Amino acid sequence: MAKSDVVMITGATGNLGRAVASAFAKQGARLCLVAREQGDLGPYKKEGAADVLACPADLLDAKAVEAAVAKAIERFGQIDVLCNVAGGFAMGEPVHEIDAKGWAHMMELNAGSVLRVSHAVVPGMLARKSGKIVNIGAYGALSGKAHMGAYIASKSAVIRLTESMAAELRDSGINVNCVLPSIIDTPENRQAMPKANPAKWVAPEALADVILFLASPAARAIHGAALPVVGLS
Repeated sequence: MAKSDVVMITGATGNLGRAVASAFAKQGARLCLVAREQGDLGPYKKEGAADVLACPADLLDAKAVEAAVAKAIERFGQIDVLCNVAGGFAMGEPVHEIDAKGWAHMMELNAGSVLRVSHAVVPGMLARKSGKIVNIGAYGALSGKAHMGAYIASKSAVIRLTESMAAELRDSGINVNCVLPSIIDTPENRQAMPKANPAKWVAPEALADVILFLASPAARAIHGAALPVVGLS
């Protein structure tokens, strides 16, 4: 990425979102942090961010997303990099017991959020014929697993959306790729799996480094990749 690029990060107050924001801040980026609630912006400025803007928004609400993007454009004039970090995980029922509400929630949270933010951001990238988009899939979504049908389907959709967007946008100077993390080392995962060895999981900072690479000029020839990031797991 170029110094002072404008980087929009969704899910910016989550474990991975904070790590991604920190990685870009250290590169001198201008940050637009999208989350339901505003987090502490001070650390990113101390780490070297050229500017930081908080854009509270519910990613399930298209109008709220459009307002957040408009706020970023008003402040910075453009968005150079979009990191669709926001999403969620939930174990669930067997596939034959999944109800419409549970199915819709997972699809909207993971795939729908990518669609809504991309709808608001991509036209500006097309106008400039330049941009980088990095989505968050899941390594587990490469195959089906019991009691995870809705989650895996939603993350599989993110992979297919990434590939489709890359095919549509590559000739306009826009790179679209996604990362496929295995278990991320977060306090929540440590609590949920106390007997596991988190040293084998993926540190948020390590995943952020991969995202930073995909947003950089070094990844200019990469389009539609779904890059596994699994640590030692």
